[in-house]
Amino acid sequence: MKIGGLQKFSLLDYPGELSAIIFTQGCNFRCPYCHNPELVDPVRYSPLLDTEWVLRFLYKRHKKLSAVVVTGGEPTLQEDLIPFLKLIKAMRYKIKLDTNGSHPDVLQEIGNLGLVDYWAMDIKAPIKLYKVITRADLESGIIEKSMDIIRQSGIDYEFRTTYFDLLLTSSDLASMQELLKPGDRFIIQQCRYENTLQEITREELLTPALSFNENPACRSLINWGTEHSVKISLRSL
Repeated sequence: MKIGGLQKFSLLDYPGELSAIIFTQGCNFRCPYCHNPELVDPVRYSPLLDTEWVLRFLYKRHKKLSAVVVTGGEPTLQEDLIPFLKLIKAMRYKIKLDTNGSHPDVLQEIGNLGLVDYWAMDIKAPIKLYKVITRADLESGIIEKSMDIIRQSGIDYEFRTTYFDLLLTSSDLASMQELLKPGDRFIIQQCRYENTLQEITREELLTPALSFNENPACRSLINWGTEHSVKISLRSL
């Protein structure tokens, strides 16, 4: 495993669990607002952590922690992700996997093997803007396929979008409805504008800064979700 970082304790990243967070190195997307550039841009890579050392740490902490979050970067790029998840599962941890949804076949295999207890998939933008935001050439239908695999897995999940208002307008946010289905949990995250992959200043933004919780586009989408059995919430900084 190419492990670029380890956070030894978190109360926030796995709902209701005390977790450690493993950050994998490498990503196939280049979202300008990415706040983990040291895991995405090879020029900024830090030395890798020793995988055996990370596993030993988890083994020693399994009575104090209840869960492990595997995030990135993009974990599904790792060739030995599945064997690694099996080792964590053998320690009786719950596992949350963060993914950008670009490798549905990997998600399908992980789900079939019962190696994940919680999915978190980033929905970067409406499909029509995906290539603009991610700067990646994705095959048609890949994102929707991954979303359906997660829905049908029988495992708890959330979808989430970072509201990058340099490129996403209120109408773009509203069009996210097209990707959501009854029963989904969808989180709109406030965008951070510090330590991003691409340097961004507040002056570049298309609209003045609004109180995130009062943003009309966000409130409108929440109201739509209530009407269509989609649980939508805001996650501010």
